[in-house]
Amino acid sequence: MKPVTIYTTDHCGYCVRAKSLLAQKQVPFVEVDVSDDDEKRRWLVEATGRRTVPQIFIGDQPIGGHDDLVALMRSGQLDALLVAGA
Repeated sequence: MKPVTIYTTDHCGYCVRAKSLLAQKQVPFVEVDVSDDDEKRRWLVEATGRRTVPQIFIGDQPIGGHDDLVALMRSGQLDALLVAGA
């Protein structure tokens, strides 16, 4: 299974929901809190084109935030992304 990284901030409801969804699917993930890390937040904008959190990566591929995660789960594509090329 490819590694999953979720970039979050304090007091972010969508971050909590995304982590909960991953946990329910028993997908292990690493959480990176970028609340007080301006450099990491700038990198996220460069890497994803988005300023919002959460930002979720499967391997090196950004998949988006909470709503994108939900869409991938509903379409059945999340499982394929987690194992593709693993």
